[in-house]
Amino acid sequence: MPASAAVIRDATHADLDAIAAIYGHYVTETVVTFEETPPTVEDWARRLAELTDRGLPFLVAEVDDGGAAPENGRLTVAGYACAGPWRPKPAYRHTAEDAIYLAPGRTGAGLGAALLDALLARCAEAGVRQVVAVIADSGSDASAALHRRFGFRSAGLLAGVGHKHGRWIDTHLMQCDLTARASIDGAPQ
Repeated sequence: MPASAAVIRDATHADLDAIAAIYGHYVTETVVTFEETPPTVEDWARRLAELTDRGLPFLVAEVDDGGAAPENGRLTVAGYACAGPWRPKPAYRHTAEDAIYLAPGRTGAGLGAALLDALLARCAEAGVRQVVAVIADSGSDASAALHRRFGFRSAGLLAGVGHKHGRWIDTHLMQCDLTARASIDGAPQ
């Protein structure tokens, strides 16, 4: 399904089962997150409340998985994106860390780009000036390539900082200056 057919909207409590299932796949089957135990739906409810209280975005991409006519369809959460605090100290309050996860089988259709585009716009609206991506070295460049498309630049490499599924994993740090992005897009800084 092309990303143009997806609806990007704020996450709600009704989406938390799908979000937990999507992320749970990455926790148990991959090294792209350093979590080792999938968060519960209750954990996700706390996360949603925390981000909402802070005015930070938590979005889902919803697609119609039904029949030919939309009224016959069934809307399904195919991915999510959120921005959380980069660090807890107050001086970091204008910097956020992004997270984007797509359901298995939903990659390559533009949903990640649609989510990241909406997430960055909402971060800027929330007063975020810098967005940091922490990308685990999974052997694929897909996440880094997606972030580069949206103006993220390499900010460093942390070598061997995670250990999961029997191997040491690097993380690549990338950073997007939303003030520079706003000036490119013509928006005020």
